[in-house]
Amino acid sequence: MGEWKEYKISELLKIKYGKDHKKLADGNIPLYGSGGIMRYVDSFLYDKESILIPRKGTLTNLFYLDEPFWTVDTLFWSKINTEIVFGKFLFYYLKTINFTNLNVGSAVPSLTTKVINTIDILLPPLKKQKAIAQVLSSLDDKIDLLYRQNKTLEEMAQTLFRQWFIEETKEGWEEKPLSEIANFLNGLACQKFQPKNNIDKLPVLKIKDLKAGISDSSDWATTDVKPEYIIGNGDVIFDWSASLMVKIWDGEKCILNQHLFKVTSDDYPKWFYYQWCKYHLDRFIAIAQAHATTMGHIKRKDLDNAMCFVPSENEIKTMDEQIAPLMQKLENNSKQIKTLENMRDTLLPKFMSGEVRVKLDGENNAK
Repeated sequence: MGEWKEYKISELLKIKYGKDHKKLADGNIPLYGSGGIMRYVDSFLYDKESILIPRKGTLTNLFYLDEPFWTVDTLFWSKINTEIVFGKFLFYYLKTINFTNLNVGSAVPSLTTKVINTIDILLPPLKKQKAIAQVLSSLDDKIDLLYRQNKTLEEMAQTLFRQWFIEETKEGWEEKPLSEIANFLNGLACQKFQPKNNIDKLPVLKIKDLKAGISDSSDWATTDVKPEYIIGNGDVIFDWSASLMVKIWDGEKCILNQHLFKVTSDDYPKWFYYQWCKYHLDRFIAIAQAHATTMGHIKRKDLDNAMCFVPSENEIKTMDEQIAPLMQKLENNSKQIKTLENMRDTLLPKFMSGEVRVKLDGENNAK
C-alpha cells in the first residue's frame, strides 16, 4: 500500500452543475436525471469522459459516461483529472461510498459540492487503476450482455404467446378464468413470524425487494412456516398491490410476505400461467388505479374475471417444446447474473482497499 496516495475529490474531479435543456426536440444525445436516461435531445452539455453524481433524490445512482450527454440539475457532472486518476476506476471507487450518509437535505435527500469535494480517495498508480477497472468492467460487460439476452428472450416468448393465443386463437379452445389455470397464494403477515433464533430464519420478500432484491435492510422471519410460503429461485411472484407486476423470482430463498401472490399450477406449465398473468397486467393496473385510495390493488374477483384461452393437452405440449427452452435459458441467465453481480460486489471493496491485488505484466500472481 506504500505506493497508494491519498487525494481529495476536488483534486480528481471538477464538479459542475447540470441544467435544464431548453428544447424538447428529439435527438440521439441522452439526457440524464437522477433515475437514468429521461429522454434524448439534439445537443450535448459535455462530450468527454465524465462521472455523474446525484445532487438530489436517490443518492446512490452514479453514472459513468464516455459519450456526449446532457444532464439536468438533479445530477452533478464532472471533468476528470486524467493525469492522476483513471475515470472508470474512480467511478467504481465512488460506488463503494455511501453517499446517503453524506445527505445534507431535509425533505429531499441532497448533496453539495462542498461535501463531495472533501471526500478522501486513496489511489494506486495509474497502471493498477486501469487493471482493476478492467477486471470490474469485464464483469459488468458480461452482466449487461446477459440482461440484453434476457430482454430478447422475454420478447421472443411474448411474441410466440401473442401469436398463439391472441392473433391466431383457434375455435373450440376452452375459456377459463386466470384463477382456475393457476393457484394464487397470498403471503403471510410476516411480522407475526419473527425469527426464534439466528439460524432458522430467512429474509422476507416484500414489494420493495421484488424490484431491488434482498438486501441488508430486508426483514427476517422464522422458517417455521408452511413450506408453500418459502420462495425459491424460479418461482412466479405477482405483486397484486401498489406497483402491480409479475416476475420470475431470481434471488435467494426467502419467505413470501402479504400483498404478494406466489403463482403455481398443478395442470399447466410455468410459461403458460406466467404469460397469461402478464397479458392481463395492463387491465389489472387500470382496475387498481380506478379504485385506488392510498394504494391501488386488485381483488380475487378480478382474477376470476380475467379469461384465458386453453388449448388441448397435446397442443400445449407442442407449444411447450418451443417456448419452454426460451424461459429456461432466461432463468439460467438470471442465475448467472446474480452470481456475477455478487462476485463484482464482493471484489469491489477489496480492490479499492488494496486487500486484493490485480496482476500486472511482469509481476507475480495476484494475491
